Amino acid sequence: MKHNLLKQIIGSMVAVVTCCLLLSAKSDSHIRLFMIGDSTMANKNYETTPERGWGMVLQCYFDDEVEVDNHAVNGRSSKSFINEGRWQKVLDKIRPGDYVFIQFGHNDEKPQPDRHTDPGTTFDDNLRRFVRETRERGGIPVLFNAVVRRNFVVEQVKNDDDEKLRNIDAKNAPVVVEDDTLRDTHGAYLLSPRNVAKEEGCAFVDANSITHNLEQSMGREESKRLHMWFAPGENPLVPNGRRDNTHYNIYGAHTVARLLADAVCKEVKPLAKHRVNYDIAVSRDGRGDCFTLEEALSLVPSGKRTTIQILGSEWEKPLVGKDKKVKFVLRMGAKWKK
Repeated sequence: MKHNLLKQIIGSMVAVVTCCLLLSAKSDSHIRLFMIGDSTMANKNYETTPERGWGMVLQCYFDDEVEVDNHAVNGRSSKSFINEGRWQKVLDKIRPGDYVFIQFGHNDEKPQPDRHTDPGTTFDDNLRRFVRETRERGGIPVLFNAVVRRNFVVEQVKNDDDEKLRNIDAKNAPVVVEDDTLRDTHGAYLLSPRNVAKEEGCAFVDANSITHNLEQSMGREESKRLHMWFAPGENPLVPNGRRDNTHYNIYGAHTVARLLADAVCKEVKPLAKHRVNYDIAVSRDGRGDCFTLEEALSLVPSGKRTTIQILGSEWEKPLVGKDKKVKFVLRMGAKWKK
């Protein structure tokens, strides 16, 4: 009888250990992807603006084994991100195997002392710090240079002043002369991430070239579709309209995130198997192309097979017209109402 009891105890212990190992293996397979950067990458308040950072929508392009944790903030440079304690908060979270996507430059160019750094010296030093401290925690750094500004303006714009490219009120916007050539506004700030990546032996994504090619191929008029360009009365969240060549709207953020996800997967091979690409994304928190399933279905072409991914929340399953061939994919804990 004692022998049987001992066998039961040992069996229970084995079961517990096996369960713990399985849970541990499952936890280890979960990939965390931290993002640090500026407004072009940052999450936005979807209730007050149609503006999006490309990092806000990146989750749509990786499967549920990847968790995107975006810490990018509007107006931050590599310097202010460190000095405000934002980097330390990310650093405290990093575990072995986590990724850190690093993209600064837009605000390092600005003249304000609390933001300004210089390429080749202080900007590079901050990028090295991000890389080295990430590795000290067992993380994997990935450096990006700045995305391009939509600058077809004939008059040269200084690197530290993009206000001519960010006229908030379209009604009172000054007239600028544009042609068909997209012009750089970042200068040597584009070289620092590439140089530091080579020096430190870490992955580098040339986000500037990718977005430059995108905007140049679209041209000066069509490229406005990527940005916060709205005529007065066009969008209720920006009633006076807006002309902003730096920041993305929903369509622009998704277009850029899709391209950068592809580029990341070429440079960081382990992430490639987690890459996904659905036709339309729906999310109530602003990460998707649409907020509602009804809106998503209205975008589905008749007769074309279309996959709609749904991120998070509980949803009423909609009726789909016979002319539409739709497949729904539930992600990030999304479920149908019973």
